[in-house]
Amino acid sequence: MVTDSTAGAGVGGEPECSDSLRTFGAVVQALREHAGLSRAELGELVRFSKHTVASVELGRRMPDPAFVERAEPALGNTGALRKAAAHLARQPGLAAWFRQWARLEAMAISLCTYECRVVPGLLQTEAYARAVSLSVPPLPDEEEMSARIAARLARQELLSTRRKPPTAFSFILEQAVLERYTGGKEVTRELLDHLLGVMERHWNVEVQVMPLRRPVHAGLDGPLQLLETPENQWFAYSEGQKNGRLITDRKEISVLQQRYAKLRSQALAPEDSVSLLKRMRGAL
Repeated sequence: MVTDSTAGAGVGGEPECSDSLRTFGAVVQALREHAGLSRAELGELVRFSKHTVASVELGRRMPDPAFVERAEPALGNTGALRKAAAHLARQPGLAAWFRQWARLEAMAISLCTYECRVVPGLLQTEAYARAVSLSVPPLPDEEEMSARIAARLARQELLSTRRKPPTAFSFILEQAVLERYTGGKEVTRELLDHLLGVMERHWNVEVQVMPLRRPVHAGLDGPLQLLETPENQWFAYSEGQKNGRLITDRKEISVLQQRYAKLRSQALAPEDSVSLLKRMRGAL
């Protein structure tokens, strides 16, 4: 989600707040308060959590189309939300080709990510995100990099177990990505501590490491992502240099699901992955 637009930092970027998002959020909040509703009460009416309502109102999250359509009648049927939603935009940090996926990702009930280039953005530390930003030309200026990193860290709210329902995450990371020591030993040490902490604190997050030596490997075609919506519809996403593709064809998605299932069987089990990460941490 960067080149995965969720993973790295220099190529695609993260969802970032924009004036239009903040303005839309302010309109939602004003209409909600005028209707005498709490965030939790509006959440029940639009079938999203109160945390999602808060994120929309604060301009941190692009509202899903279903949110807009359900909120409109709940907040007076003025037509203001539909009209305002048509003008929503993010700051340039989010690659245009990634926007559709980002909107789906925000509402996903399950998300599967195989990554062989960088640690996905949802699992990055601030220092690692900065190191990635400084690795991929063209280099950002300080203001752009600060905004990008802040947005990436804020986006990690998606991992929260307070979401209803919490999103089920599966990550498969190549050991080589961690052995690269992006940013140096100190950055890598902090990153490994962070990964272990995420695995310990978030029961909805499963991390598997693909070992360096794996003669048969189902991921040789590159990184991939799969997600499931609340309506149990599946989407996939693949990405390369300066481009990405949202995949909706069921046959293509089925092929990628088969590959991801094979990758899970080829990677180390979660408990063995924890042991490997601890050994790597101890060796630094």
